[in-house]
Amino acid sequence: MTTMSTDTYEPRDPELPGRLLVTERDGLVPLLRSRPDDDFARPAPACPGWTVRDVVAHCSAALVRVVEGRFEKGVFSPASNDRDIAERADWPNQRVVDELERAMTEAGPAIAKAGGVLDLVALGEWVHGGDVRDVFGEPGAYGGPGLPDALALLARVTREKGCPALHADLDHLDEPLLLGAADGGRTPARFIGDGPTLVRLYAGRRPAEGVSYELAGAEPGELNIFG
Repeated sequence: MTTMSTDTYEPRDPELPGRLLVTERDGLVPLLRSRPDDDFARPAPACPGWTVRDVVAHCSAALVRVVEGRFEKGVFSPASNDRDIAERADWPNQRVVDELERAMTEAGPAIAKAGGVLDLVALGEWVHGGDVRDVFGEPGAYGGPGLPDALALLARVTREKGCPALHADLDHLDEPLLLGAADGGRTPARFIGDGPTLVRLYAGRRPAEGVSYELAGAEPGELNIFG
């Protein structure tokens, strides 16, 4: 069991987002290289209208923008994301994977220097890795070795975004994890379950079929940090 502090907020760790990306790179890229081209054309239900290839192209393009410092007006909007995907439409699948591998390797220092404003990008990339694993039926979707760093980042992001306060009793932690920002007029919500399910809720994804959890004091839609 792991203990994670609930009553004190750790200062931002500028290396955490890059560390999370490298962990995800080491698991996701070999998985993508092992899949046939047909698997890249499979729909990704967590991202309506996108295929696995679209998810991977979006992830690589977003991180390339971070590495190159290209943040024009409307960047990361749905229209911008669609343009990034379209620009890679003629690329072989493995070229997109190559770009993703390089970008996941190089984006950490740029995110660290940004002072926190790009940390959510790293968390989003990790979540999209879960989206891909979910399509393939692979173990570790929204979990695996990156989960501790992802939860630490999620706790800080939800606090900074002013999400409702929530105490999460997670299966692998000795103490509750505090997420969101306290509101004197509202009792903190309560979650009981596993880490991947908590991530799914905050990312606007459906809980895995057959997984039980409890959420009291908040609606799932209130938790979505990407909505």
